[in-house]
Amino acid sequence: MSEERLSFQAEVSRLLDIVAHSLYSEKEVFLRELISNASDACDRLRYAALTDGSLLGDDRDFKIRIVADKDAKTLTLIDNGIGMNRQDLVDNLGTIARSGTSAFVKNLSGDSKKDVSLIGQFGVGFYSAFMVAEKVEVFSRKAGEATGWRWVSDGQGSFTVAEDEAAPARGTRIVMHIREAETEFLEEHRLRHVIKTYSDHIAVPILLGAETTDSVNAANALWTRSKSEITEEQYKEFYHHVGHAFDEPWLTLHWRAEGVIEYTGLLFVPQQRPFDLFDPRRAHHVKLYVRRVFITDEAEGLVPPYLRFLKGVVDSEDLPLNVSREMLQNNPVLTKLKAGIVKRVLGDLNKKAADPEQAADYARFWDAFGAVLKEGLYEDYAHRDDLLKLLRFRTTESKGELVSLATYISRMKEGQDAIYYITGDEKSAVEKSPQVEGFRAKGVEVLLLTDPVDEFWVGSVRETDGKPFKSVTRGGADLSKIKGEEKPEDEKKDKASDGDLSALTALLKLTLGEEVKDVRRSERLTDSAVCLVADDGDMDIHLQRLLKQHGQLGADAASKRVLEINPGHPLIRRLAEKATQDGAASSLEDAAWLLLDQARILEGETLPDPLSFARRMAAFVEKGLG
Repeated sequence: MSEERLSFQAEVSRLLDIVAHSLYSEKEVFLRELISNASDACDRLRYAALTDGSLLGDDRDFKIRIVADKDAKTLTLIDNGIGMNRQDLVDNLGTIARSGTSAFVKNLSGDSKKDVSLIGQFGVGFYSAFMVAEKVEVFSRKAGEATGWRWVSDGQGSFTVAEDEAAPARGTRIVMHIREAETEFLEEHRLRHVIKTYSDHIAVPILLGAETTDSVNAANALWTRSKSEITEEQYKEFYHHVGHAFDEPWLTLHWRAEGVIEYTGLLFVPQQRPFDLFDPRRAHHVKLYVRRVFITDEAEGLVPPYLRFLKGVVDSEDLPLNVSREMLQNNPVLTKLKAGIVKRVLGDLNKKAADPEQAADYARFWDAFGAVLKEGLYEDYAHRDDLLKLLRFRTTESKGELVSLATYISRMKEGQDAIYYITGDEKSAVEKSPQVEGFRAKGVEVLLLTDPVDEFWVGSVRETDGKPFKSVTRGGADLSKIKGEEKPEDEKKDKASDGDLSALTALLKLTLGEEVKDVRRSERLTDSAVCLVADDGDMDIHLQRLLKQHGQLGADAASKRVLEINPGHPLIRRLAEKATQDGAASSLEDAAWLLLDQARILEGETLPDPLSFARRMAAFVEKGLG
């Protein structure tokens, strides 16, 4: 086949520019990334050979070799792993075939310094070679295939692919043509230092030089070593390798379980939220090994979706080496592994959450992964109590600090028998919502829930410690029995008389008809004139809006809302006085519709008839000016 010239995917071109010029403060980590990829290639062939031993041929000992040539100014890295064919080269080196890539790249600002932290969540291993190389050649032959291939690029926007018999018998050879300014990476002592620093944990021998047989690295699986033998730096570098991550681990969990089943776990909680955390597949990033042999990084059921932020390895002694991915799906050993992992992870998270001295540190974790962790509240009933202890909230009284449910319950007012909450899209919006006014006036704390998942877990959990969860946007918010902190002047506010208010309520019901379920006097409003609430037993307002936005709820299925009016508001008092006069139904018709539209606007809803609203508003203002 003749040589083909292809263009990089647009996302790759943009990432390449940032990676090559500003991603790393220490350029030496390019070698870490390439060694990590080579190690993965060896792992994948070792697994494939379990069912097809012919893939290994006579070359059964995996290794990674690094050769520097000062005269040619080339640095070559060779592995005898699974290798790549033409399609693999195009897919793996020319595109980033991952869900969410385009959306991710759109978030890049163009400011390299700002973009570095974003790219650090993405994983760009191979492309880091262009930090030190002006040209990169990749020669590869896939295990079990006869044809070898060459991939070449200068990282400027395109690459070439062609058949090449100079490819290794199996595996991949990467030849980097080193820039003049980066020739330090052709010195043996420099390479040895980089390998020991970043790749000592790699379980494949790393050989330095064309002929040597001595391994530079320890070449045994890090998780098999005793914790006392492992430094924090070694844990960090293993996290970078296994998670293809660039931040530092927020939490490291390393343990060995013995008993009914035997396994070792080395798991990490990242500091930064991975870009694909909310990918619809909800896939985890934990690799499954059996007796130090890599099996898969896609073992469904090994880690529950609500812990998908975990990175690391689990090594089982009880699964068979030739286990297939299909066999794993209903394997009882995998079920026990999952139970042990969940117990250990939630236990360690609860230790962190319960330590007052680590409150700020835990808050950083919660801001990154709390929304995902809450999915477990309606998916994992067995661990619900442990998960409830981990929950943290911002509230109307917390001044931005995070509050646990135990703290909230300890601060409940006399006469308060429910945990009150409000859901919405933005904290600033729900904080100012008219529905919380009466609660704020009494000093009753309200949880501010702004994650989409909140609507679902609250409905599933319903209560904790004997206290039910209750939305402040539902009817029946009986604030009168709660002994709060009302100011004396609040009690003296003029309110519409019962008779006038009854007349106004009846007029509003008659005018608005089927547009509302009911019109009622409000206990929750102190500053606003009106608000909409869901009747007891009806769907919460924010949940209904979410379902409609995603096409999960038809117009006919939507619940009508209750319009609540504030008898202490000057506008309502004035309208109530007019409601008893002759001809009120006609003269106050526009006012009735304006009140409903005002309540809709406060809820963040789109007005069903903006033109009528504008006409009524103009007429109302004109009448007032007259």
